[in-house]
Amino acid sequence: MQEKLNEIRQSVRAKLDAAAGSASIEDIRVSVLGRKGELTALLKGMGKLSPEERPIVGQKVNALRAEIEGWLERKSAELAEKEKEQRLAAETLDISIPGEAVAMGNEHPLSATLEKIISIFTGMGFSVAEGPEVELDKYNFELLNLPKNHPARDAQDTFYFNENILLRTHTSPVQARTMLSQKPPIRIICPGRVYRADEVDATHSPVFSQCEGLVIDEGITMGDLKGTLDTFARELYGEGISTRFRPSFFPFTEPSAEVDVTCAACKGKGCRICKGTGWIEILGAGMVNPNVLEMCGIDPTKYTGFAFGIGIERVTNLKYNVPDMRLLFENDLRFLSQFGKGRV
Repeated sequence: MQEKLNEIRQSVRAKLDAAAGSASIEDIRVSVLGRKGELTALLKGMGKLSPEERPIVGQKVNALRAEIEGWLERKSAELAEKEKEQRLAAETLDISIPGEAVAMGNEHPLSATLEKIISIFTGMGFSVAEGPEVELDKYNFELLNLPKNHPARDAQDTFYFNENILLRTHTSPVQARTMLSQKPPIRIICPGRVYRADEVDATHSPVFSQCEGLVIDEGITMGDLKGTLDTFARELYGEGISTRFRPSFFPFTEPSAEVDVTCAACKGKGCRICKGTGWIEILGAGMVNPNVLEMCGIDPTKYTGFAFGIGIERVTNLKYNVPDMRLLFENDLRFLSQFGKGRV
C-alpha cells in the first residue's frame, strides 16, 4: 500500500512540474482526487482490509490527499499569475502608434439653412410656433380665405385622407391656429415639412420644407414687411443684398407680392444664375387679408399684419449654388461632404 502511495506522489509531482497551464492542473486534480481518481479508488478498496489496517491506511491516504491538494493550490496560483502577466503583456497598447482617424459628419445643408433662418428671425423678436402635419381642411384652407371649390386650391393640390383631413400644403395652418388661440401682438415663424402633389424634378418635390412668418399688431404696414425681409436677406446672404417686391396674388394676403433678392453670386450685376437680371425670387409675402383676421377672431379695424412664406430648399439651393433640389434628398456622401468643416 505504501509503495502505491509513493507512486501516486511521484506521479503527481512530475505532472505538476510539467504543467503548462491552469487546464492541466484541473486534469491532474480529477485524475487523482476525482470520483474515479487514484486516491479515491484506494479509499474505496479499504473495505477489503482488516479492521486493524484500515485506520492506518486511511490516515496515510488522507495525509497524501492533503499534501496533493496543497501542491495543486500553489501550482494553480503560480500558473494563474504567469498567465495574467502574459495577457497583460499581449494587451499592452503602444501609444506611439498613430490612431485611426474618426470619420466626422457635418450638418446637412437644409438643416444648416433652417437653423440660420430661425436664428435670424428669433434675433428680430419672433417666436417659433409648430403644428401638426396631418391637418384639417378648416385650418389649411378655409380660415385662410380659401373656401371649398376656390380655384386657388388647384395650385396646392395635396394628399387627402378624406374630404376634411389632409397633409398640410403649407405651414399657414399654424398661423391660423395661433391667431385663434392668441391675442395680438403676434410675431411668429412656423418652420416645418409640407406636402403637395407635385412631380419630382429639379425644382419640385411632393415633400419639402417651409418657414412662414406672421406679425399682427396695431399699425403694421407694408414698410414693416419690407424692412423685415431686407434684414433677413442681408443676414442670410451678406451685405449688399436687398429685396424687390412684385405684385402677385395670394388669397390670404392683400396686397400680395413675390419677393426677389439681389443675386448673391453677382451682387446684382447679372450672371448665369440670375439669368442676367440681377434678381432671384425666393418667397411670397403680403399684408394679411382682413377676411383672414376676421375669421380668426381678430378685429381688422384695429389690427393689421403681414405674412411671408419661405421655401427652405429654394433658399438653400441659392445659398450654396445647388442646381437640383433632388441632391438635397438623395443622401449622396459625395455631395453632402462638400458642406461644413467636418468630413462625412
